[in-house]
Amino acid sequence: MTLRNLLTGCGLTVPFGVNPDISVAGLTCDSRRVEPGYVFVCIRGTAADGHDFASDALQAGALLLVAERDLGLSNQLLVPAPRKTWALLCAHWFGYPLDRIRLIGITGTNGKTTTTYMLKSILEEAGYKVGLIGTLQNMIGARALPTSDTTPYAYDLQSLLALMVTDCCAFCVMEVSSQALDQSRVEGCLFEAAVFTNLTQDHLDYHGTMENYLLAKKQLFLQCKTAILNLDDDYYAALSEGLPCPVVTYSTRRDTAAYTAHNVRPRPDGVDFELVGTGVIGRVKLAIPGLFSVYNALAAATCALTLGLDFSGVVDALCRVTGVKGRAEVVPTGRPFTVVIDYAHSPDSLRNILETLKAGAAGRLVCLFGCGGDRDHGKRPLMAAVAAQYADFLVITSDNPRAEDPMAIIADITAGLPPRAPHTVIENRREAIRWALQNSRDGDIILLAGKGHETYQLVGHDVLHLDEREVVAEALAEMKQ
Repeated sequence: MTLRNLLTGCGLTVPFGVNPDISVAGLTCDSRRVEPGYVFVCIRGTAADGHDFASDALQAGALLLVAERDLGLSNQLLVPAPRKTWALLCAHWFGYPLDRIRLIGITGTNGKTTTTYMLKSILEEAGYKVGLIGTLQNMIGARALPTSDTTPYAYDLQSLLALMVTDCCAFCVMEVSSQALDQSRVEGCLFEAAVFTNLTQDHLDYHGTMENYLLAKKQLFLQCKTAILNLDDDYYAALSEGLPCPVVTYSTRRDTAAYTAHNVRPRPDGVDFELVGTGVIGRVKLAIPGLFSVYNALAAATCALTLGLDFSGVVDALCRVTGVKGRAEVVPTGRPFTVVIDYAHSPDSLRNILETLKAGAAGRLVCLFGCGGDRDHGKRPLMAAVAAQYADFLVITSDNPRAEDPMAIIADITAGLPPRAPHTVIENRREAIRWALQNSRDGDIILLAGKGHETYQLVGHDVLHLDEREVVAEALAEMKQ
């Protein structure tokens, strides 16, 4: 691809003095990856500014610098928003894969992962080959690919979409994080439909305020053909205001929504409800417990139906949906108590899973949790208050402390506990899990909250192996002795 073709395809002009017919060898926004013939885009990050490495990129052979300010260097192209330009360049570099695959975005504080898997299952039941991009893994049909970000950066995203097109996927279902939207990773992507699950306090370490958090989420619905919104969420009105696309709603409480859930009936191993639309009703037997699972199912079903899928087929597919690793995951113990692993790491998600488990607990509900370091400090006491409200006993421990002192994080958590709340503090998470199991009683439900699908712990600059399923198995083996 020539430089002229690359730039004009994104509405840009080759700067004076640069050969427009020179062949572009590659693109990067990381100066360490520049090779001769590359275009280097200078992006300001939270830890470093690409502009500071522009001269290094030229020395490594970059044929063009894309920057937002004059660096006094040769071969530079100035643009107002390099992140947006980077995303557009990546899409053009990979031949605009979205011209040949239908993209569906799912955003919200909680429920993104489960909803993407539900929607992927529904679409596959209808006969489509589907790609998935998200927190747990990326997938092309049944083939799993590793992931490091909920929403990939622009180059990786467009590369992945191109692979899906090559593999004949008709749809891609993608989790879209607020950080990704704020950083323009999906700039230039037109979504066939975009789904909103909910908005509760999280990521304020990044966004600063709930208003900024909402505005970041709202960006997704300014670049989609149809918006699928949760009518019951407190932020529905603010999110839906002024959207340029049609809005389709779902609800468990309001019959004014396009699709509603009636007669919700929880079971120990799932939940039943009637999916109701205009002139249609279907009985869903969902194999995932909790009212939050009903909302996730409604979001997935409403999106599928809006895409034109058959109503009865959608209902049948929901009845065959299975759970997702680390989301209300029951760990077999062979003992008279139950261990559940869940990714809940915000006040609202913790409340949701605790409410669900409380309803089915024959004995105590024990909640083991911590809070991530270098993240929103404000939610720590809030999570403690929620846990104390619903659980009978708390085991307060570490999550991913990162660069923070784990005991300082725990102090922030315990500050939110009401007086005389039954709890213990065990900083080491492995030891905390062992203690919780060793001190269990018949009929107890022990919730291990926060890690979910993760099989590691971030301590300082180290990534330590920590799979809670393995820790549970080890603890159970020790208890037999």
